[in-house]
Amino acid sequence: MTTETISDRQLEIIEAAGKILTVSGISGLTIKNLAKEMKFSESAIYRHFTSKEEIIIALLEYLAQSMDERYTNAISSEQSPEEKFTTLFQKQFSFFKKHPHFVVAVFSDGLMEESQKINEAISKIMGIKMKHLMPIIAEGQQKNIFTNSITPEELMHIVMGSIRLQMYKWRVANFQFDIIRNGNNLIQSLLTIIKPK
Repeated sequence: MTTETISDRQLEIIEAAGKILTVSGISGLTIKNLAKEMKFSESAIYRHFTSKEEIIIALLEYLAQSMDERYTNAISSEQSPEEKFTTLFQKQFSFFKKHPHFVVAVFSDGLMEESQKINEAISKIMGIKMKHLMPIIAEGQQKNIFTNSITPEELMHIVMGSIRLQMYKWRVANFQFDIIRNGNNLIQSLLTIIKPK
């Protein structure tokens, strides 16, 4: 399932599933609760997805593909590594501000215990983030814009861990603070840390 092949109705279902996962966790996501949330019959849900697992995988795959497309379209080769770094994370914060209930996929609370297929879909999201971030960090280090005192992998872990913590704080605060403003402050702080002194 790709962002082109997913129907509007399927997108509605996975967005509602993300909302339930955020509020009630994996145990709260049942076809019955999903049908109730959407004011559908359970059979209407089953016309689009065969199981709860399939809905979760569709949500994760939709997120992975839309992330890949967003990052690919947002970053141009003319930008400096610093501009690419900023754009990458600004796009991420903007997406989650519009779709807060997809944040659940970032933390995957309880999802990893569900199935191997779900684990693979979660790994794919992490892989896409690394695919886009690693070349930016490597280019920044080659051009001495980012510090060379630690490896690109370690730098990437520090950055991704900081972004993840910011998203977690936003979720725990029930999405009440401005993720764009706080996100931009974090991007500037990270750039201060990773630039050579």
